[in-house]
Amino acid sequence: MYSLTDLGLYLLIYSFLGWVVEAGYYAVARRQFCNRGVLSLPLILAYGVTFDLLILVLPTLAGRHILSFLAVMVLSAVVESIGDHFFRRVGPKIEWRQERSRLLSGTGKGLLASAGVAAVYYVVYLIIHPVLMAGVLLLPELLKQIVDIAVLALMALDFSAVFYAVRTGDASRYAARQAEGRQGKLAAWVYSAVWKRLQRAYPGMQKADGGEQEGCVFAKGLCWDKLVWVFLCTAALGYVIETFWCGLVDGEWMNRSSVLYGPFSFVWGLGGVVLTVTLQRLADKNDRHVFAAGFVIGGVYEYMCSVFTELVFGTVFWDYSDMPLNIGGRTNVLFCFFWGVLALVWIKMIYPPMSKGIESIPALAGKITTWIVVVLLVCDAALTGAAMLRYSVRAAAPEPVNVLDEFLDRQYDDEYIEARWPNMIVTDSQ
Repeated sequence: MYSLTDLGLYLLIYSFLGWVVEAGYYAVARRQFCNRGVLSLPLILAYGVTFDLLILVLPTLAGRHILSFLAVMVLSAVVESIGDHFFRRVGPKIEWRQERSRLLSGTGKGLLASAGVAAVYYVVYLIIHPVLMAGVLLLPELLKQIVDIAVLALMALDFSAVFYAVRTGDASRYAARQAEGRQGKLAAWVYSAVWKRLQRAYPGMQKADGGEQEGCVFAKGLCWDKLVWVFLCTAALGYVIETFWCGLVDGEWMNRSSVLYGPFSFVWGLGGVVLTVTLQRLADKNDRHVFAAGFVIGGVYEYMCSVFTELVFGTVFWDYSDMPLNIGGRTNVLFCFFWGVLALVWIKMIYPPMSKGIESIPALAGKITTWIVVVLLVCDAALTGAAMLRYSVRAAAPEPVNVLDEFLDRQYDDEYIEARWPNMIVTDSQ
């Protein structure tokens, strides 16, 4: 099992290696060097995030090379899609033109491109990662922690600088402000450096035409506020669907909430966000494209959620081992089919009117309510995680070692947890 320190180090290593590959490729293709990352540091986080997911998921598919390759293919495409969306949201005044075609473009060229990228990822995982892993294991734990903290702190500062630059308007507007003495010298230098680098690295990127300002619309487009409400709605909808599915099909009515408080299934909520972000570009395409993408992405997503809860909390919430065509007991073809149908219904029928409904909320009230919801959900999730972790180790270490353990033992004892999640199984991974 990988520690958080190791995962942080692999994030940095593969982000750097990805940056080297992209910078080298474009240096040869364009005969000039450019930093291809969004950050000013030599890091492209999409590569690091993808590899962190791969080194967690692929060991559970050991020896099943076709499934492993498909998992790599989908994970890399989804991470890239979410990363592109995030880049657009960080700089809302920027028009971003994709230079590459990928799996989620819904074209044959995109499928081939995604397969080629997945092949590279898989070869690196099989051949290069074991060597890097041996090197990482030899490093002192303290050194790894220092490197993680130092680089992550630099990344936070770097991101703040980029965020500031792309949120303050275009270069001509900034030059006017600077001439009027409305910006400090340090701010001017940061802005100029970031914009020059981004324009050199991404020539397909253009500053959007300001045009006439529309009235203030809450959660317009696919933004943070919209995704919070998509998460909330799909989490509640998922709770209802799972509750009735278990009650009607299995004849057993039980709680299907992911958290201690509230009727919310976080698996469904995150799934709704993932499907919304990744499948928006397929909304106008043939239904079969949406179904196929939902079939694959949903299956991989469900598999990853199962791996995550087992590795982090030492618990298993579902096991399909007794169902035909299951994949490690974590998902199966029938439920992948359901994911495909759900993706089609969601993108074509449910999300468009839901999006309009969310945008009709008054802007100020919507902003305030959104942040209240975020705070409550984060606290609920943190408390749930702490209660699950304590439950998973309580049998081996019944005596509390601090005030938090005492509170969890008193408030959420074994009887409470088992009544809340009767189908939860504690594994030996803790």
